[in-house]
Amino acid sequence: MAADAEQGEGVKVVPRMKLGSQGLEVSAQGLGCMGMSAFYGPPKPDADMITLIHHAVHSGVTFLDTSDIYGPHTNEILLAKALKGGVKERVELATKFGITFVDGKIEVRGEPAHVRASCEASLKRLHLDCIHLYYQHCVDTRLPIEVTMGELKKLVEEGKIKYIGLSEASASTIRRAHAVHPISAVQLEWSLWSRDVEEHVIPTCRELGIGIVAYSPLGRGFLSSGPKLVENFSNDDYRKYLPRFQAENLEHNKKLYEKIVEIAEKKGCSPSQLALAWVHHQGNDVCPIPGTTKIENLNQNMGALSVKLTPKDMAELGEIGSGDSVKGDRYSPGTRTWKNSDTPPLSTWKDV
Repeated sequence: MAADAEQGEGVKVVPRMKLGSQGLEVSAQGLGCMGMSAFYGPPKPDADMITLIHHAVHSGVTFLDTSDIYGPHTNEILLAKALKGGVKERVELATKFGITFVDGKIEVRGEPAHVRASCEASLKRLHLDCIHLYYQHCVDTRLPIEVTMGELKKLVEEGKIKYIGLSEASASTIRRAHAVHPISAVQLEWSLWSRDVEEHVIPTCRELGIGIVAYSPLGRGFLSSGPKLVENFSNDDYRKYLPRFQAENLEHNKKLYEKIVEIAEKKGCSPSQLALAWVHHQGNDVCPIPGTTKIENLNQNMGALSVKLTPKDMAELGEIGSGDSVKGDRYSPGTRTWKNSDTPPLSTWKDV
């Protein structure tokens, strides 16, 4: 876990950490910005979200995570507004490319022309000369990962991006990509109810010196609020359609939340702080990026950095989130994840 957070003038100070082996340094906890603009119900008012982002940066949460698909595009535009007036000099901004909507359907793209066009468009929307961390959001399995990485390497050499990341990539894909150009961070879902990356993906990242960015560390809100969260989903909240939030799975998954609540009460913290602290305690190479649209939740999330977990606590928490404690897949069938992210061998590619 990163160095302890300190208290100063009523504002928690978030420590810094190294992410990967190429020199990227970020706040030990980041801020996922997706829910401000997309997927978790209607977009929130820009003015409120800008206030939230400014509060985060002032508090030391300077690692901001977005993507060109959030909106699409509107979340990057929101961040550009929030980062005016010298704020952008204080942040580490990560964005992503590779997922597009075509005629209402999702397409995953990683061909060089799309990589370059996406980067140029994000730079323009964000009003930046260089993106700190540029992720491939989803692996395009139609072409070798080396082809996509080759173009990303060119963008680094041209000064348009500083560090390269992958998201939802398998161990073998990470290894092949890293051989083309060092990967600084891999973004993956990791929480008390999402443990599937622990067997192969996490060890590969650690072997190669790649930082780990944990998205949805609060189980898309379930580990904070439990089953009652579902009652407040709006019609356009896509969590309504995820398997774990379906009625047939929710009753079973409630048991996991109840155990988290029980342990949190003993530790004198909230369930969300306990769940986040579990992620922080996975190691100094792990940076969770919980998202929120409320300042009070942001403050509570920062408090997770001060929660101390003993080896016994970690064992108890690890046990309740293991095995068949969770019912339902992370995503609906057909969604691209690390499990189906392997790409063809470079030797089979005709266009190189």
